[in-house]
Amino acid sequence: MPRVLISDSLDNIASEILINNNISVDTKTNLSPEELKKIIDNYDGLIIRSATKVRKDLIDSISNLKIIGRAGAGVDNVDVEAAKNKNIIVMNTPGGNTNSTAEHTISLIFALQRKITVANETTHKGLWEKKKLKGNEIKGKKIGIVGFGNVGKRVAEISNLLGMHVSIFSSYFETIKDSYPDYNACSIDEIIKDSDIISFHCKPNKDGNPIMNKNHLSLMKKNCIIINTARGNLVDEDDLKNALEKKEIKGAALDVFKNEPLEESGFYNLDNIILTPHIAASTDEAQIVVAEMVANQFVEFFNNNKIINSVT
Repeated sequence: MPRVLISDSLDNIASEILINNNISVDTKTNLSPEELKKIIDNYDGLIIRSATKVRKDLIDSISNLKIIGRAGAGVDNVDVEAAKNKNIIVMNTPGGNTNSTAEHTISLIFALQRKITVANETTHKGLWEKKKLKGNEIKGKKIGIVGFGNVGKRVAEISNLLGMHVSIFSSYFETIKDSYPDYNACSIDEIIKDSDIISFHCKPNKDGNPIMNKNHLSLMKKNCIIINTARGNLVDEDDLKNALEKKEIKGAALDVFKNEPLEESGFYNLDNIILTPHIAASTDEAQIVVAEMVANQFVEFFNNNKIINSVT
């Protein structure tokens, strides 16, 4: 009987599906890298979310593991190349948390434009700062979306329905733009210079360097806001901090960071940035979907020799 370790918090539906298909399951969360390394060879499969880091040193020590499943889309916490070199399959669950992440993105836009976090904090303190909290509507605003995968596509759809003018920077979108006449295909320079809102839904550069830095920030509108629910440090965090301090742009909202958890940051105490702890995909609905997806993919692999959503 195949044995699977679930090392991050996951909806119980995953264990139920695996057990009902004659796959043994252990759930052990909050393992240190050393603890995980000691037990990993007891298992044929590993299911993770974002907390467990499957780095090269761990993979190099493995002699039995056959498959790693990420309950989510991004696999930044897995050394995919190292896994490939050891013939370990890495699979993800694309689309499972699309709507959750898109809704969080839109929520952050509303929160920034209407100063909701500041209004909440000051009102809790017994203040009534109505005159200081005049916000902006999003209808009619220009939103530039960087990336047109599942989440970018959903954000574009919602933004269009809310009356925003949608522009897309994506090489993939260029090939299908005729199917989306309501959206504009733009260069990254046009997105930077013309947008009131810039929202990131793309992969990082292959070298890990930020996509945008202080030079790009200096070209943005003074009323521009930046949203990142995709990957940490797509906008250089130091440069973004400086731009926010100098009011070179209006604001930003980040759900992902270069280093997580965010234990120290220059963003702390800035009143024009919203920080959330990588929760864009954290809804009850999304977690059930990705748990079901990854479990069913493991069943197909172990019981039917079928590989679904492999990234290796």
